[in-house]
Amino acid sequence: MDHLLVAENVSKQFGNFTALNNISISIPRQSIFGLLGPNGAGKTTFLRIVNQITMPDTGKVYLDGKPLHPDDIAHIGYLPEERGLYKSMKVGEQALYLARLKGLSKAEAKERLNYWFKRLEIEGWWDKRIQELSKGMAQKVQFVITVLHNPKLLIFDEPFSGFDPVNANLIKDEILHLKEEGATILFSTHRMESVEELCDYIALIHKSNKLIDGKLTDIKKEYKSNTFEVGLDAIDEVTLKRELEDRYSIGVAKFKSINEDLKLSIKLKDEETSNELIQFLLSRGKINHFVEVIPSVNDIFIKTVTQNA
Repeated sequence: MDHLLVAENVSKQFGNFTALNNISISIPRQSIFGLLGPNGAGKTTFLRIVNQITMPDTGKVYLDGKPLHPDDIAHIGYLPEERGLYKSMKVGEQALYLARLKGLSKAEAKERLNYWFKRLEIEGWWDKRIQELSKGMAQKVQFVITVLHNPKLLIFDEPFSGFDPVNANLIKDEILHLKEEGATILFSTHRMESVEELCDYIALIHKSNKLIDGKLTDIKKEYKSNTFEVGLDAIDEVTLKRELEDRYSIGVAKFKSINEDLKLSIKLKDEETSNELIQFLLSRGKINHFVEVIPSVNDIFIKTVTQNA
């Protein structure tokens, strides 16, 4: 597989505190990679190392197959969790200044800013000062500045912070569009629903150590338990429950339904198939709901962190 960013055995200490302990992560080209973990796990330290704000004590980082070099900053766009806009400067003036620092000419920067301001419907903000904007409005401006120079690698630390649902969805769509256009995206967030919607790959860091790393669909397969939620209009509920208890491990399901169903959670043994369960249930009533329980990223996050507390 072709990887844009590779970190090998990266460690970082601040005094006696270990922020990262021998972390290795490979991010495929043109993918969205979610870096997850509780507060203080080491996520932001890792992002700052990739962006060369701080350096690792040990280990190597490679971009495009070559050791990370100071010149590579031109190919990286970084949106930090702590925003860094100058509050007294006008939006357009500041955006132009920061675009020039990324190597764009004034004419090129203006052309790209006009495109993005129109795309995000902020054309009228050019002469506003940052201090006049809400947190979400300022976040839009910083998002534009981050992506303006078309970097190979985009790093977003909590990119949806400060956004209402409408604008969070807008930025989510723009992140997907950037991926389609060829960008590779590394982002950290506590919004697990965003991870579900966006990520191709994830890594989970806890207490400075990597606990999970891989393709999201593969991780979900690993964590699933062969359990199904069933809603059934049963001919004889009492008899059916007794028969199911003899054959399977069952519990009460809590899904919402418009029907007055018997709601059950049924766990199959490894050698049993869902087809066999369906045939059995059809002989005992009408199936109105039948869904395999696939663990969410939130479920995986909580289970893994709790087990390693």
